[in-house]
Amino acid sequence: MGFAALKKNPSMVTFIAVLVVFTLAITFLSEAYGSGALSTSFVKTLGKTLCLALVAIAMDLVWGYTGILSLGHFAFFGLGGYMIGMWLMYARTKLIVAGSMAAAELPPTSAEISDAIGTQIFGVVGSSDFPLVWMFAHSFWAQIALVVLVPGVLALVFGWLAFRSRVTGVYLSILTQAMTLALALYLFQNDSGLRGNNGLSGLQNLPGADAISQDYISIWFFWASAAALLLTYLIAAFVVSGKFGSVIRGIRDDEARVRFLGYSVEGFKLFVFVLTAVIAAIGGALYYPQAGIINPAEIAPIASIYLAVWVAIGGRGRIYGAVIGAVFVSLVSTYFTGGQAPDINLGFYTIKWVDWWTVLLGLSFVLVTLFAPKGIGGIFDVIANRLAPKRHGAPLGPDQGALREKEANE
Repeated sequence: MGFAALKKNPSMVTFIAVLVVFTLAITFLSEAYGSGALSTSFVKTLGKTLCLALVAIAMDLVWGYTGILSLGHFAFFGLGGYMIGMWLMYARTKLIVAGSMAAAELPPTSAEISDAIGTQIFGVVGSSDFPLVWMFAHSFWAQIALVVLVPGVLALVFGWLAFRSRVTGVYLSILTQAMTLALALYLFQNDSGLRGNNGLSGLQNLPGADAISQDYISIWFFWASAAALLLTYLIAAFVVSGKFGSVIRGIRDDEARVRFLGYSVEGFKLFVFVLTAVIAAIGGALYYPQAGIINPAEIAPIASIYLAVWVAIGGRGRIYGAVIGAVFVSLVSTYFTGGQAPDINLGFYTIKWVDWWTVLLGLSFVLVTLFAPKGIGGIFDVIANRLAPKRHGAPLGPDQGALREKEANE
């Protein structure tokens, strides 16, 4: 993507500039490299928010641009977290076990160390044996590959079966939700190999980084999240531009007509579905080490519904709208559910925002759908229209943006 593409898409330039300035500002205000005005916990919150913006872009690509209302994309987000979480938990536990057994009179064998690691990790579910899904947990690069491969293959298989059967609309949404529910229910079982309801914990402790404080680790993850968001935004902008972008918009607006024109609708939909699943998984792989824990509740269908709400509030069909929606809802949610918003005493009833936040979010979604279908991102359309030059004279072409008579004579 060259300078011509950047010139053609000024919102991309604006986004890059805002993200760079924001990243530098947080760095200079952090406890690790700056004044310390921002706490480490808040830097982690911002890093997680950038990861949520990343998965929101994935949702916007598949829903806002291609017209596939997926209610299962947060499952891919969670799978990415599980894949990297297995390595983090294994490597961290191995260091602890090796350190505790080093004082023994006889040096432990590799089998004894492996058994001790298994007991530490799976003792909570009454087991000490490593399940087959942990066969690559000792390898960082293998698990990084699985972050992409597991969600990607799942999306490929599911998408191929669904799209070749030409399942569309609400039926496809129900299928994606069913897939997510089935995956969550499976992970809740203790014999799933991923510790059931306990999930994977202690992910914020990087193996071999005991001497490094969390303020440095948090800002490093923040940088990685910002870099991933920037790269994802550029990829998404490239995908929706040109002929490919026109085709997927056509599929969204009139799938039958695009198929009649000779395009492989199923192929385009499958490509976007798999690509967005991988993007979501990468976001999860960056999110959960900052959150410190992941369990099957993170993959529940309600999470994917929230994701659709974020994109709708921000403005679907606009990449920056998805980012705005995710960032806005995430930060407002942190304010209302983190105990920072004061309760309102009405005398006969006390409004506790921790309990009422989901109601407020649902009401916001309804209001946006009814009165502002373009979402928060639509505000920029209003500004752009006001800043656009006033055009007078008869149009010299058939479309609405054609050159006008007065402009041609100037």
